[in-house]
Parts: sequence; C-alpha cells; structure tokens
Amino acid sequence: MRRFLVHVIGTFLGSGYAPIAPATAGSLLYALAWWGLWTWLGPIPLWAQLGALAVVVVVGIKVAGLLEREHGEDPRLCVIDEVAGMQVAYLGLAAGPLGWLAGFCWFRVFDILKPFGVRRLERLGGGGGLGIMADDLGAGALAAVATQLTVRLLGWPT
Repeated sequence: MRRFLVHVIGTFLGSGYAPIAPATAGSLLYALAWWGLWTWLGPIPLWAQLGALAVVVVVGIKVAGLLEREHGEDPRLCVIDEVAGMQVAYLGLAAGPLGWLAGFCWFRVFDILKPFGVRRLERLGGGGGLGIMADDLGAGALAAVATQLTVRLLGWPT
C-alpha cells in the first residue's frame, strides 16, 4: 500500500507515466486542477496556497527520494516537483485563464532551460528528494515573476 501511495503522489495521479513529456503532463494536470478549484471555490487565499505548497514540498521531498531510490536518479515519472513548481508560479495569481496559461508556459520554459542558477539547485542536499524538488521551486519562482509581469504588461485583470 505504501509503494502504491508513493507512486500515486509522486506521479501526480499517474500523469508522470505519460509516454511523452511527463513533466509537461504533470504540470498541465496541475494547471487544470487549479482551474477547476478556482472555478468551484473562487479565489484561493494566499495563506491557503502557501499551506498547500508547504505540504506538497515536505511530502514531495520524501516521495521524490523514495522514487529515486526505486527508479534511479531524478526519474522521469516523478512529477510532484512540477506540481510544487506550478504552485509557486501561481502564488497570488488572480488573472484567470489567460494568467494561468501564461504561468504554465513560463514555468515550462524555466523548468526546461533552468537559467540563472536553477540547475545548481538540483545538487542541494547532495541530490535526492531535496534536489529533485529544489530546481522546480526555483523555476516556479522565476515563472511567478514572469507571469506577474506578463499579466501587468498586458493589462489582464488581477
């Protein structure tokens, strides 16, 4: 049962098993889940977003480390790190579908390119779960800034 839960969480409900671009699949599933929650509940307070992020980071570090032990270094099927990165990219964002699309696109760009030292974050804690999560959190932070700038420059409602 524990192994099953680790895989369900780590692959974000199986999206990490996508045969092509599992990280993009996991990010997209999170973006769609965010849109669904927003549509159902309305704007989610920043304190709730930060609380959810803290839970995902703590659980994600553990789960990513377990998946790495089972499947090798930074396994492609582990996408809980993309979920955390997307959470950071969307922090405080209230721009609706266009803003969410911008956040998704910026996160994927920064996660793939890993500029401005983001790649070095993979080595935090000597690798393992912390390293797997850290680079995506860094990419998410860059995406959050780029998304907020995009929203403001294009005059989308916030």
